[in-house]
Amino acid sequence: MSAVRLTSDLLLSVAALEQAVFAHPWSARALELLCGDTAFGFACTAKGGEVIAYGGMLTVLDEGQITNVATHPDHRRQGLAGQVLAALLGEARARGLSFVTLEVRVSNVPAIALYQKFGFAIVGRRPRFYAHPTEDALIMRCDLIQTV
Repeated sequence: MSAVRLTSDLLLSVAALEQAVFAHPWSARALELLCGDTAFGFACTAKGGEVIAYGGMLTVLDEGQITNVATHPDHRRQGLAGQVLAALLGEARARGLSFVTLEVRVSNVPAIALYQKFGFAIVGRRPRFYAHPTEDALIMRCDLIQTV
């Protein structure tokens, strides 16, 4: 299974995944943003077309911001988030982005390890960024263009 570009026909399934995973999920309407010119997303689907993992990225000039990376609880530990993340970073490089940032809960050790595997480093902290439960976020950054 590989990650495919997020299209409008997948948005309802992505919204259902958001509902299953996040305390404050994006709506299908809000997710439409990830099918535009300044944002994009990738998804992994199961047989039948159900989205079981996805990620999105917003862009401004040469910067990328990962919005969410989610895997359905029944499909975790299968490498799907890594496939989605690889696709997001590949598209970011193809678009000439200089770096990508994201926020992650300080308690989400598996996600932090995955992001570090892909070259992200912790560059800051946002106190009480998350709710339900209230928790700090780590700010992570991955430089895509090497400077001399």
